Amino acid sequence: MLIKNEWPILEYDTSQQAVLAPDHEQLDLKLPKLAVFAFLGSQIEAYAAKHQAKRVAEFVSATKTYPIFVSERAGQQICLVQAPVGAPAATQLLDWLIAYGVSRVISTGSCGCLVALPENTWLLPKKALRAEGTSYHYLAPSRFVELNLKALAALKRALTRQGKDYQVVTTWTTDGFYRETKELVAYRKAEGCQVVEMECAALAACAQMRGIIWGMLLYTADSLADVSHHDSRSWGELAAESALELSLAAVLELGDENEI
Repeated sequence: MLIKNEWPILEYDTSQQAVLAPDHEQLDLKLPKLAVFAFLGSQIEAYAAKHQAKRVAEFVSATKTYPIFVSERAGQQICLVQAPVGAPAATQLLDWLIAYGVSRVISTGSCGCLVALPENTWLLPKKALRAEGTSYHYLAPSRFVELNLKALAALKRALTRQGKDYQVVTTWTTDGFYRETKELVAYRKAEGCQVVEMECAALAACAQMRGIIWGMLLYTADSLADVSHHDSRSWGELAAESALELSLAAVLELGDENEI
């Protein structure tokens, strides 16, 4: 059912069927249910090469081709994919992966701090403020989207077992990388957001609509805590390798989950 609104971004169709479906290519491809879908630059391909992961497919966009790897870890097949930056591109690829079989997904990537947090701090978002556009195509309008509790629990177990401290946070997902104004940052902080990134709300909405388990591990990079000065620090680069290892451990925790 189409729900109309004065503002186009708030219009929502409850139907899951679309004219162009994620599996419209009808590839002969069956991906494992477990997947790590990560915003980690070269880490995915480096891990795939080191562990002799099999390149089983590729996702071709207008600007870049994304290899799809499958690796074995602890007796489980895991799909490994580099996630593109930005909610529309990342959600398009996640939706495609879901169409070909993934159903238990952990994502990881960096975020900006809105409050004073050391660089490379581990964070687990429990909900995301929907200040991007993509999530509104997957879920009816709301201010926040809640993240899956089973994925959150799996991430907590994985970090605890590896002796990592973490904080549970609310994140602000935005499309406007260069539109984080002083007043807007203060507003987001006042409503409970500790960090900011560009994909969480959209990926959570896609996962919820498609009925899969998805969770996110964030690590702190730059800081907007002092709005008089943006501190890029080292963009959290020291955490990237560990983020992949933690995500792999967390997704294995989801291997036996039978219900959403």
